[in-house]
Amino acid sequence: MQVSELVYDLPEGAIAQRPIEPRDAARVLVSVGGNPPKHAHVRDLAQFVAPGDLLVVNDTKVLRARLRLHKATGGSVEVFLLAPRDDTHTTWEALVRPGKRVPRGTALFHGDREVAVVGEVLGPEGTRVVELRGDGSADDLVAAIGDVPLPPYIHERLADPDRYQTVYARVPGSVAAPTAGLHLTDAVLDGCRAAGAEVAAVTLDVGLGTFRPIAADRVEDHHMHAETYVVPEATVAAIERARRVIAVGTTSLRSLESWAATGAAHGSTELFIHGDYPFKVVDRLLTNFHLPGSSLLALLDAFAGPRWRDLYALALADGYRFLSFGDAMLVDRRA
Repeated sequence: MQVSELVYDLPEGAIAQRPIEPRDAARVLVSVGGNPPKHAHVRDLAQFVAPGDLLVVNDTKVLRARLRLHKATGGSVEVFLLAPRDDTHTTWEALVRPGKRVPRGTALFHGDREVAVVGEVLGPEGTRVVELRGDGSADDLVAAIGDVPLPPYIHERLADPDRYQTVYARVPGSVAAPTAGLHLTDAVLDGCRAAGAEVAAVTLDVGLGTFRPIAADRVEDHHMHAETYVVPEATVAAIERARRVIAVGTTSLRSLESWAATGAAHGSTELFIHGDYPFKVVDRLLTNFHLPGSSLLALLDAFAGPRWRDLYALALADGYRFLSFGDAMLVDRRA
């Protein structure tokens, strides 16, 4: 498949710049059971689940991973933390900009306080080793000086940082939100339970693998950056008794399918879902509308088939909001 087959025209005005209030007021375009597409809202989700269904959410918590620092000479440097390289979260793989002006060994400051040292280049993607320094824990340092790592296409400041967290966020480790879950509320989840569905969690630390663009011309030549995941025993048991599994977001889906493909309930995954991928677990997917030419759109194409183009065109024509703070769609797996 050529990446050009995953491209569509996304007007700038369709990109949501702020989260909708309340969360569950987000719209959802429903395309399930071979029925014509239906317009609904996330608050209506209980209408689309049934006894025996299992909703699987990603309970990862987003770190304040964007550090706006400077060199001793005063030059600004942005460090975007991607993944910890040790258990204390002192040493990280990170994106450093402008990387060419930050040689190995450069000390970085926040105010007059040295907080990081930049290390070697890790590979062809240009990521760097960054060691955090200071009194106390590295996690406390990041929480104190870091900013919410909003995607580059969002140009407005976020008034409430908690709106870039799901209501069930529990395990710190992500540098981007599992955005489909941003729409859910405790009331929505309780409504799904009342309709007979179960709710279970996985954890996937969202990193470069989820949001890195496809740079190759062919989809098959793209390599996913590794991300860690956990599928708890309780979730495995829930899957085994479920009639149908509904993944809330692509990260939940990748966690489940990584577990199914390897048998490992926790580990590191580079799973890139595209083309005729043989799905083993997930039957339905609640997901946002994704960037043109992205690995997330390749996943949707594999899961739902080429009908995504008609659904995206319908959503754009009807004023749906796209990308991280945008609306959602509920689709079932193609036959």
